[in-house]
Amino acid sequence: MKLRKIFSVGILMFVILLGYGFNSYSDTEVRPEIQLAIIPLSLQLGVLDKCIGPDTHHPQLLTTDHMGSGAPLVWRKYTGFKEAVGFKESRGNYSSINTLGYMGKYQFGSGTLALLGIRDSIKFLHSAELQETVFAANLARNKWVLRREIKNFSGTKINGILITESGLLAAAHLAGPGNVKKYLRTQGTAVVKDAYGTSIEDYLSLFGGYDLSLIKARKSIKINGDPFFRVS
Repeated sequence: MKLRKIFSVGILMFVILLGYGFNSYSDTEVRPEIQLAIIPLSLQLGVLDKCIGPDTHHPQLLTTDHMGSGAPLVWRKYTGFKEAVGFKESRGNYSSINTLGYMGKYQFGSGTLALLGIRDSIKFLHSAELQETVFAANLARNKWVLRREIKNFSGTKINGILITESGLLAAAHLAGPGNVKKYLRTQGTAVVKDAYGTSIEDYLSLFGGYDLSLIKARKSIKINGDPFFRVS
């Protein structure tokens, strides 16, 4: 009798597993194994491998973050920079949508996505690879827009904050390159904040000092191709 009960329970558990599936992730959920995705391989092809790409080595994770952002640092280069920004924006959640409709790990708006050639926000939200591609592409575009400011202001101080290339690019990610130019032009009197109270100066300070030399400034940039995203 006891053996029959055990057998019945086993059959019931098997039926439940069949009903729900053995995979605990939904079709729209980004799987954990790609949460630490770096720049897609398509951005390392041809001439791009010297412009936009991950660090060329694989250092161990550090146990502390930069300036209290809370993000695990890979290195003080591109990978560490993008992970720190992603952690600050959404705690590294590719599926995140904030109350203003900004999407993904890096919290992009529909306007910036359209500028880079991305018009399918649902596809963007559910593709870690596409989000990483967009972040790299937008960084390259902002680096072109701010090329003179990076050259002229890097190494100077405004309101006690050391101005660096990575800090300027992070601030442009937050508030747009136009507001970064205005901040520099006014020597720090025009301090723009986002809807949640985070300011340009917060990002200048928090994300300063990373080496982003692997990112080449690009005047015009569009993302296309599926399933392997390329920059043109």
